[in-house]
Amino acid sequence: MNITIPTLVFCLSAGALFAADAKNPGYKDTPIIPGTKWHVHDSDRPHPPIVKPAEKFSQGATAPADAIVLFNGKDFSKWKSGKGGEVTWKIENGYMEVTPKSGIIRTADEFGDFQLHLEWATPTKVEGEGQGRGNNGVNIFGLYEVQILDSYDNITYADGQAGALYGQFPPLVNASRPPGEWQTYDIFFQAPRWDDSGKLLSKAKITVIHNGCVLHHGTELVGRTGHRSFGNYDKPTPSKGPIELYEHGNPVRFRNIWIRPLGEYDGGKS
Repeated sequence: MNITIPTLVFCLSAGALFAADAKNPGYKDTPIIPGTKWHVHDSDRPHPPIVKPAEKFSQGATAPADAIVLFNGKDFSKWKSGKGGEVTWKIENGYMEVTPKSGIIRTADEFGDFQLHLEWATPTKVEGEGQGRGNNGVNIFGLYEVQILDSYDNITYADGQAGALYGQFPPLVNASRPPGEWQTYDIFFQAPRWDDSGKLLSKAKITVIHNGCVLHHGTELVGRTGHRSFGNYDKPTPSKGPIELYEHGNPVRFRNIWIRPLGEYDGGKS
């Protein structure tokens, strides 16, 4: 199935060390990303231009009638701890907040192709820099991460900033809001396809919209994402999986999370 989106808003603007450093963070001793000249987390990879996003784009939007509400601001009934058992993050004022050292959480249900909406905010009080500042992520199937980070006036390697397909592709633009402000992700995902013999037919594809700006449009993932590494499609992966939210010690907040599983329309034949 090809995912199509009727209207996309593209926001454009005019415009070595083995360990990270403040002026040129990144690495040079990591693998080259296939189809590019860049190392994973390459310190020389250009950073995308900064744009001011639309004011409060889609914030607080009511979920469509056919959506599954994953978080209603009241409970964790649709989630479970990555360690097993109940989620120990806190809930207050209609949002969930990461409890440091509590571990990741993941949806109780699994999904295939989908449209996902979520809103997130990094801490108002700025602590740390680079990857240590407001770090989290949306991890699809436990394999493919869309990075969450405080990327407002915060330099890190380009494929690790907010909206990056972690370790693979930087966003087209940096549409980050200031720390503490609510931001939106709208993610459209198509799972990889395999034939009955286990041959890859099509790679995982993803479109990401951040605060109204398209960051990736039908981008093919190289394989699973990872720190200083990447995977491939050497063996079939499940066609469905959970949605995970990370825990990297930063009290990132989330609210208004809903998902729409995407199926094929048969033209009314069924």
